[in-house]
Amino acid sequence: MHYMGITELFILAVGLSMDAFAVSICKGLSIGKLKPRHAVIVGAWFGAFQALMPAVGWLLGSAFADMIVAVDHWIAFVLLALIGGNMIREALGGGDEDCDPSLAPAAMVLLAVATSIDALAVGITFAFLRVDVLPAVTLIGVCTFAISAVGVKIGNVFGSRYKSKAELLGGVVLVLIGVKILLEHLEIL
Repeated sequence: MHYMGITELFILAVGLSMDAFAVSICKGLSIGKLKPRHAVIVGAWFGAFQALMPAVGWLLGSAFADMIVAVDHWIAFVLLALIGGNMIREALGGGDEDCDPSLAPAAMVLLAVATSIDALAVGITFAFLRVDVLPAVTLIGVCTFAISAVGVKIGNVFGSRYKSKAELLGGVVLVLIGVKILLEHLEIL
């Protein structure tokens, strides 16, 4: 069984937050006169959902963990590689989508869910790894809150220059963590 330490969890949290960071940059770009509460609202929505989704994934994965323990490392690898690969593909696709400046709950919940689906899949992998879930989801939520709040400010000041770079970095990090888990289980590392 793979043990995920605090450093690896922190890197994972930062990687997971890159989708939210990219959307936060877009939000910051679309908001005319930025106020601190704008960054807090965006950070709170994204941070809360990035914390909630892996907890839900962990609950789902825990229900089936005993049945698939022999292939858990492959599942973790495939999920992280798919999520990371998708983020890389989106980053390299170069498509700039327009962003609605609305911070209303109806607008934010859709973005929060969309940017945290990958965290749900990562939560499933937590069921197969030795991860203390409460600190892990708290770290993911806090990192995402901070990174998203900063993203709103960066977007408002610098525009969308960093959006695709953030998604690319996040995707590469998730793929590398998946490869590391697989190689450790196969006792290559």
